[in-house]
Amino acid sequence: MGQFILVPIIFFGLIILISSFFVVKQQTAAIIERFGKFQSIRHSGLQLKIPLVDRIAGKLSLKIQQLDVIIETKTLDDVFVRLKVSVQYKVIRDKVFEAFYKLDYPHDQITSYVFDVVRAEVPKMKLDDVFVRKDDIAIAVKSELNDAMMEYGYDIIKTLVTDIDPDAQVKAAMNRINAADREKTAAQFEGDAARILIVEKAKAEAESKRLQGQGIADQRREIARGLEESVEVLNKVGINSQEASALIVVTQHYDTLQSIGQETNSNLILLPNSPQAGSQMLNDMVASFTASNQIGEAMKNAKKNKKDDNSI
Repeated sequence: MGQFILVPIIFFGLIILISSFFVVKQQTAAIIERFGKFQSIRHSGLQLKIPLVDRIAGKLSLKIQQLDVIIETKTLDDVFVRLKVSVQYKVIRDKVFEAFYKLDYPHDQITSYVFDVVRAEVPKMKLDDVFVRKDDIAIAVKSELNDAMMEYGYDIIKTLVTDIDPDAQVKAAMNRINAADREKTAAQFEGDAARILIVEKAKAEAESKRLQGQGIADQRREIARGLEESVEVLNKVGINSQEASALIVVTQHYDTLQSIGQETNSNLILLPNSPQAGSQMLNDMVASFTASNQIGEAMKNAKKNKKDDNSI
């Protein structure tokens, strides 16, 4: 009979013994209470408590946690915008007591502070400034939260404004403004390119005309030099300048006819093109040269007589 009573006592004793041991995970803090009063804080590892006297009141994670808060507010230019603020925080290892006993709902407390700061900062800015100065908003939130939550055992690691979402109509208007601005810029670039092309084309044409004129001038200069040398050669054999010039012109006339005749597909006709044309042209040139010489002699005599009259 005594053995049957001993077995339950031993079993009950084993249960109590086993319940006195507990394990705390890494980066976790366990709060131990004795008869409802705070007793101690236990960290990671195998821990011991008094059975039926001590109890685990709760556990807090010491890891970095993140809370995403979405706030809707109005900017200085009366645009409603939704902001997503991500708050990264953790329980301070030396202030587990404050974090566990002073706050029941830390998420709600952090959210309230984020709402308060964002709705105080964003209405001071225009919509464009909200996008540009989002880091300033995050810094303001972090500063306010650090001052408030440090007392409760929470350390604010970082705050980030991860999303800025204006009203759909405002976004559409911003896209239209951006598209119009880009089209304006593109039109300006196209106009500048067209203007540069016209200027460069005009410069190229002017340079081409200049070089063409220079080439023609050089050609005529060489032709004149060649004619001068031909006249000098003919003068050496007893042919005067007028006859030499006439002979050169007639020679060039027949050279032209010969070159035309060598081209079988040529359809050029040189007028006049009769056998008497050469002699007629020579007679006309000799007559013109004689007349020009006579006019030149008359002008010289007139100038000479005028000088004599002035001297008297």
